[in-house]
Amino acid sequence: MSASAGQHAPSLYAASAKGDTPRPALQDATRADVCVVGGGFTGISTALHLAERGYSVIVLEAERIGWGASGRNGGQLHSGQRRDQDWLEKRCGMETARRFWSMAEEAKALVKDRIAKHAIDCDWMPGLIHAVHKPGWVAEEQEAAERLSRDYGYDEISMLDRDALASAIGTDVYHGGYRDAGAGHLHPLNFVLGMARAAEDAGVRIFETSGVTKIGDGSPAIVTTAQGEVQADTVVLAANGYLAGLEPATEARVMPINNFILATEPLSEAEADALIPGREAASDSRFVVHYWRLTADRRMVFGGGETYSSRFPADIAAFVRNHMLKIYPQLSQARIEYAWGGTLAVTTNRMPYFRRPRKGLYVACGYSGHGVATANFAGRVIADAVAGDAERFDVFESLPMRPFPGGTLLRWPTLALAMSWFALRDRL
Repeated sequence: MSASAGQHAPSLYAASAKGDTPRPALQDATRADVCVVGGGFTGISTALHLAERGYSVIVLEAERIGWGASGRNGGQLHSGQRRDQDWLEKRCGMETARRFWSMAEEAKALVKDRIAKHAIDCDWMPGLIHAVHKPGWVAEEQEAAERLSRDYGYDEISMLDRDALASAIGTDVYHGGYRDAGAGHLHPLNFVLGMARAAEDAGVRIFETSGVTKIGDGSPAIVTTAQGEVQADTVVLAANGYLAGLEPATEARVMPINNFILATEPLSEAEADALIPGREAASDSRFVVHYWRLTADRRMVFGGGETYSSRFPADIAAFVRNHMLKIYPQLSQARIEYAWGGTLAVTTNRMPYFRRPRKGLYVACGYSGHGVATANFAGRVIADAVAGDAERFDVFESLPMRPFPGGTLLRWPTLALAMSWFALRDRL
């Protein structure tokens, strides 16, 4: 299920999008203080934050607003960074680890605040359950929750033993877990569309079907599309898994991979209550993670399975359904009404990639499946840096980020081999 030019890929989100009005393509030469390349979470958030500071901003999107991972993901808003606090403490020290935690909390609050401030109708629902698929890992999760309470003052987590977890998520295949009341889930495409409307209200000019072919290195920079160009003092590259040669150093460190989701027909109230009575989202501890939630109209939205080439499975519904039925065999008769894939970007250490490759160019991408919170927060961090306060941008930029081995050609099979090993480890 691929998207035609200028159209969203067929998905539950596209079918239920609100206010998805097409915008014109850039047709001439124009000027702005800042040109943002990419109309997903990072780009739209950056544009809105900058416009609120008084900057003139143009957004260039190759397809439609939210066309990429921002409009196709699982819609889960997680606490913390993609790497846990133990990992961050060991590699960055306690002080920096605390900063990363504080910024992650700010990132969640930012999403919730934007929803409230701009009255974005995106089915926000609090609560996220983490399910542990190996019995030996339950104690580690308990220790991690205790560390968050003790060292970071985070008391939104409550532990669930095997029976309590089974009651919370309607399956007994996991060994324990926890509920995070401070996290939650939403309709991601409607969220980014609502943000785009807020950005336009603040004065941002958005052009769709305006793929960027070149970012000049002059000052000001010239950003070129097929039919026009933007002259800007500052350029923000927010294309995530769709860099397409625009910034080679970034592309070497940010790998696009594909992930897949299905949505069932609407379930009855009783069926939904038997699955997730509290309507939280859920995800598990696998490296190749399974994640799921019930929508406002009681559909099961389930994500599972990845591919590491440009190809999608011939039958996405069957591909994901195999994963879902291992967790929920009781859904074997549920009709699959939507199935889609999307491209996200991962880094070698699974932390986001923030860089200034040269003066006047900012890059943020590689959220590794944690983008609902972090990509939106990146917009605030970049806007602060453009305005002269780069302190938080510097924290992210200080993280070492090795390139993927094999260059742009051989990195695909290298990653596939590594990810296959992790997938095997998940099953053992």
